[in-house]
Amino acid sequence: MKKMEKMIKKLCTRETISYLIFGVLTTLINIGVSTILVKALQVEGNIASTIGIIISILFAYFTNRKMVFNSTAETAKEKWTEFFKFILGRSFTMVLEMAGVFLLYTVLHVEYVITKITITVIVVILNFFISKFFAFKTKKEGTEQESKKVEK
Repeated sequence: MKKMEKMIKKLCTRETISYLIFGVLTTLINIGVSTILVKALQVEGNIASTIGIIISILFAYFTNRKMVFNSTAETAKEKWTEFFKFILGRSFTMVLEMAGVFLLYTVLHVEYVITKITITVIVVILNFFISKFFAFKTKKEGTEQESKKVEK
């Protein structure tokens, strides 16, 4: 039981909970936009999915940068580098999502909303790790920078 409690504490951090909240909002934007395009505007499923992904990626960048990962990027160069890495990571998962939608929806004829939800869950998990370990510049506990602050 102790191991389970320890794992829950490790997973239930402010960062993880914030990411899940904004991930749900990002997912709702993605699914909502693409579903409206498919159902109401008769846009082809793969095109609708792409538009939904792009809009949700922009929303995710702005919310994740400060509200989830508390980016410490300060200079314009650092911010642009961060944005580029974020977009690179999201481009990877966008291609993955597009391939998944094509496979499930077009090839296997799985219901569109079920397809989007299934693929999106996988993408959200991958995006967390890409953002945390690749895209955003954050302070690490015990870093030289924090040690200098303590000394002053």
